[in-house]
Order: sequence, then C-alpha cells, then structure tokens
Amino acid sequence: MNEAIRNLEPNRLWNNFADLNAVPRASKKEEEVIDFMKNFGKKLGLETFEDDVRNVIIRKPASPGMENRKGIVLQSHLDMVHQKNNDTDFDFATQGIEMYVDGDWVRANGTTLGADNGLGVATIMAILESDTIEHPAIDALFTIDEETGMTGALGLKGGILEGEILLNLDTEEDDEIGVGCAGGVDVTASKKYSSTSTPLNASAYRITVKGLQGGHSGMEIQLGLGNANKMMNRILTETNNTSSLSSLLGGSLRNAIPRESNCVVVVENDNDAEFHSNFEKIKNVICEEFQHLESDITITTEKMETLPENVMIPLDQHLFYKAVHATHNGVFRMSPAIKDLVETSNNVAKISVNDGIITIECLTRSSVESSKDNMVNTLRSVFELAGFDVNLSGDYPGWAPNMDSPILKVLDALYEKMNGQKANVAACHAGLECGILGTNYPGMDMISFGPTIKGAHSPDERASISSAQKYWDFVIEILKNIPAKA
Repeated sequence: MNEAIRNLEPNRLWNNFADLNAVPRASKKEEEVIDFMKNFGKKLGLETFEDDVRNVIIRKPASPGMENRKGIVLQSHLDMVHQKNNDTDFDFATQGIEMYVDGDWVRANGTTLGADNGLGVATIMAILESDTIEHPAIDALFTIDEETGMTGALGLKGGILEGEILLNLDTEEDDEIGVGCAGGVDVTASKKYSSTSTPLNASAYRITVKGLQGGHSGMEIQLGLGNANKMMNRILTETNNTSSLSSLLGGSLRNAIPRESNCVVVVENDNDAEFHSNFEKIKNVICEEFQHLESDITITTEKMETLPENVMIPLDQHLFYKAVHATHNGVFRMSPAIKDLVETSNNVAKISVNDGIITIECLTRSSVESSKDNMVNTLRSVFELAGFDVNLSGDYPGWAPNMDSPILKVLDALYEKMNGQKANVAACHAGLECGILGTNYPGMDMISFGPTIKGAHSPDERASISSAQKYWDFVIEILKNIPAKA
C-alpha cells in the first residue's frame, strides 16, 4: 500500500515520509522515533544529539558558497496525533501508518495520516541527506510532544541553537505564510458523584453518537462542526426525566474536535415509551441542524443484555448535564485586529463518567492572554457553580506577529515571484512552537509555512500531492535566498 507513496514526486520527500510513518510516534511516547531520527543523523555523519527533554538536533554545515549566509533552524515536531475510526482495527503502538493515494491526496486507511507534522520532518530529512541542495548552515530541530503540551519546545534551553532564522514547517495551507499563532491552556474539571443501585424493573441502553468529521480544534473550530460531547449532552438532557446515567465516554484528545461519544443509561420500564419518543425527537433535531455539515452523522440507541449495577443519583446527574450544557464550545471571540482570525476559542474535548468520577477536559486557545484568561474564568465559573474542581495545566504563550520580519519579506517576495500572486500572510488559531521557542531565543527571526493538509487530527487527514511539490520547490528557493550575515 505504501509503495505507491514512494513513487510520488518529490521523491525524496515522500520516501522519507514513508520511512517516518513506519515508526510509532504518539505524543509522550516518542522513544522509537527519537532513536530513528538520531540514527538517521549519525548515518549521514552529521553532528546529532538530544537535549535535556529529548528533542533531537542535527547540524549540517553550509553547502559550498553559502558559508556567508545567516544560519537557519529548520524545525518540525516528531509526534503525531493518533486517532482512528471506531471500526478500524489498528494498533498505533506496533503498526506503521497504512497510506494510499486518492487522486491528488495521500490518505491513511482509517487513521490519522501523520502529515501533521511528518511532512515537515520528511522535508528536513531530505535536505539533510542531499548533496545537491544549496543551503546555509542548518540546525535541524525535531521537537517532541507538540500535540499534547509542547513540552519539547518549552524545555529547549537557550544557547543550544546557533541559527539566526527559524523556519517552522507546520502550517497547513500552501498559500499561507504564518507570522503568529495562538497560545493555549488545558482546563480540566473533575467531580465525584454519588451512585444508587439500578432498579430491577428497567432496561439498559447504549447511546452512540458517531460519524462526525472531527478535526483540528484550532484550525477548524470556526467551521461549526459537530462536537460529539455537546450533542450527547443534548440527548441526555432531553431524556433526563426518563433515564439514569451509568457511564459515558466521549472524545479522546484535547486538540481534536470529538467525533464520537458513547454512554449507557438505564430506563425504568414504565418510562420506556417516553424515553424512546424523546430520544427520536432530539435525534431528528440534531441531524436536521447539522445536515449540511455532518452528512455521515449516526445517532443510535441499542438495548443491552445486562443491567449495570449502579447509576448516578438524580441531583448529580442534573448538575452534570447543566454544567456541560453551559460550557462554551467553539469560537469565543474573533480578532478585532486581524480579519477572519479566531482570537479565542474552547474545545470541550473529552468527557468521562465512570467509577464515581466525572472528568471534563477542555483546550482553550487564544492569541491574546487577557482573552484567554477571560475564557478560562468563564469555564471555571460554570464548573465551580456545579461543584467541580478545576485544574489548569500545559499553559503556553502565543506568537505575536512581526510584520517587519526580514525573513517574511524574503518569503513574501519569493512566493509572488514563483506563483504570480501574493501569499496569504496570516496568524493562525493553532499552537505553533514559535512563540515558545522565542522566549529563550528572543532575537530569532521566525516564520512558518507548509504544504496543504486537510482534516488534521482526524482519520480524514489528507495531504495534497500537488501542493507538496509546490511547497518543496518553495523550500529549495528559500534556502538559496537566505540573507547574508550582517
């Protein structure tokens, strides 16, 4: 299946991507890919080392005639989001990603593709192994754990990197030059709940919401896509008077819009007809609301053979449903400074109810710290009013745009020359590592760009083949045009 990928152009890039995708590389489980990257650098005879938090740095001297140019840092992250369809049999810990060509797109078979940020990693690998590409001195920086905390970028100390210009290869539209990004913080609400024994004159039902698109909780939050957790809560709220909740699990990752949710409820026999009537009503309402956005949505209820032992008591159930209903999901504020840019948002990413504990996990993003604080305080107010404890973690800063950046001027002019039109110079509502890296390297000139990738963080992730060629040509020209040292 992956052999077709190796025949694509640019050949060097796609072959490295195929090699990389054979290696498991979940966030916080990057041991194998770290060893893979170190072995890659050492086989090339290049200076290769880890820093204190296991980022990998590979150094390559300037090609002949380029010694007087400013040194650059080529940067991408090693980890990828591991998500699969519910009916896909796949073990991310042991299997390589199964890719295939679909017209102009490279896709994966029921899983995330890992183009985010694997195509960036593969690009750097191709440059490092080439003896024909012109380039200045390179620090290749491969960070770890970008997707679930950016701990690699946060842990990178000052003084390690020697380059003056950072090229971050993690933007997902090939006509976009990134000059800024959002910061973020993880918001976790948790609460103990009381249970009561399940009545015997009752039936148990499994309610399932699935088939949603999901996607990147920053780059696609403005699309209004369905959130399985919010949908499930509407169903449970509508059937609250006729059912008792036993367990629930919705979503899987903070940085992915939740695509699926499953719960088990208990319905006393006298309430069975009313429960199903209310279920059908809210199911039809949700499907009608999202018919133009979520054409594959499936909402079902299935009778279970055995009853669970316990269900949540009515008061705790009432407060839980109200809290989730009031929790903001989606765009919170659009930027007043940059047209069409989401400034602040929240993703109700994962909800679990099991063994006496309710946990609600959110990811709040914003390019403005005060607005991020406002969103967090809004969430905190809802959760604390419902009796939840609230914990904040993984806070990281945004990247403020610098429209006078010298490297921006280089890329802007090159893009127009090569494509006959201006690039879209923009900030994005996603967490790039540039803002974090800039805290320990405040004088570094930074820019972000990349090939077109759609559906990142979901099994619908796909990378454009024609865009990869366009992007590769752009990279080669950028390396040739890095300014001379002062």
